Amino acid sequence: MSNFVKPEWINQNTNRDDIVIFDCRFSLANPIEGYELYKQDHIEGAYYADLNQHLSGHVSTHGGRHPIPSVNILSQFLSRCGVDSEKIVVAYDDQSGAMASRLWWLLKYLGHDNVYVMQGGYTHYKEKGYRITRKMPIEKRANFKSKVREEMLVTKDDILSVIKNRNKILIDAREANRYKGIIEPIDHKAGHIPTAINIPWETHFNKAGWWKERNELQELYAAKLSSEETGIVYCGSGVTACVNILAMNEAGITNTALYGGSWSDWISYHENHIEKEQ
Repeated sequence: MSNFVKPEWINQNTNRDDIVIFDCRFSLANPIEGYELYKQDHIEGAYYADLNQHLSGHVSTHGGRHPIPSVNILSQFLSRCGVDSEKIVVAYDDQSGAMASRLWWLLKYLGHDNVYVMQGGYTHYKEKGYRITRKMPIEKRANFKSKVREEMLVTKDDILSVIKNRNKILIDAREANRYKGIIEPIDHKAGHIPTAINIPWETHFNKAGWWKERNELQELYAAKLSSEETGIVYCGSGVTACVNILAMNEAGITNTALYGGSWSDWISYHENHIEKEQ
C-alpha cells in the first residue's frame, strides 16, 4: 500500500464521511502566508494545519525551532477536525510535501496509520479544475486517542549514543551545502552532526511535489542502508526530515526515527561537536 494518493482520487472523494483532509501550506519566510492562501481557496472540506500553531510545540532554549507538539494538544486539534481511529487522513501542501510529511509523521507517531500525502501539491490540484472552495469546514466532535510510538522519536542523548557506538545510520536531510557547512542561512552554526551521511530531502522528487516511484526510492537508499538497519533522520528543525522518513517507508525501510529537535537543537548545546566538509 502506497503512502500517496493522486489528486484526482481526492477530487472524487472529498465528500466521504470517513476522510479528513488537511491543508498544510506554510512559508517559513512568511508564517501567515499559508493560512492567508487557505482562506482564499482550498480543497473542499480541508482543515488548515499550521506548522507553527498545530504541528509544533513551544520554542524554548532547547528542542529546536519546531519542537514536537504536545501529544494532548495535538490530539485535541485532531479531534476538533473529526479525526478518530476509523478516519482516513490526507495531507497536502505546496512545498513539495515537506509540511504534509510532517503531519504524516506526527500521525504515525501517535499510532494512526491510515494517513496519506497527496501527490502534486495544491497548485496542481487547482490547475486541474478540481473541486475547491472558500468555505471553512465546521468543527467536529471526534475522539482521537493516541497510541504513542516512542521508538519513532529520539533526543540529543540518543544521538550522542549513536555517535559513540555507530550502531545506527544517522541521516542529514538538509541540502548538501548546509550539510557540508559551506552555507547556513538559518541557524547560528554551520556543519553537521558527526557520523551523519547526507541524503537531501529534495532528492525524493522527480519534480516539485511529485514523489519518485517506489522502485526509484528503493534504488536511492539501496547503497545507504539496509531494511534491517535503523536510520535516524534530522534536518534543520525536524520538518523536512519527515520527507526522508516517508520516502524510506515507501521504499520498505520502516526501522526509522526522527531526531525531533534536529540541527537547531543539537547546536543549542555548546559542548556538542560539529563537523564540516570544505
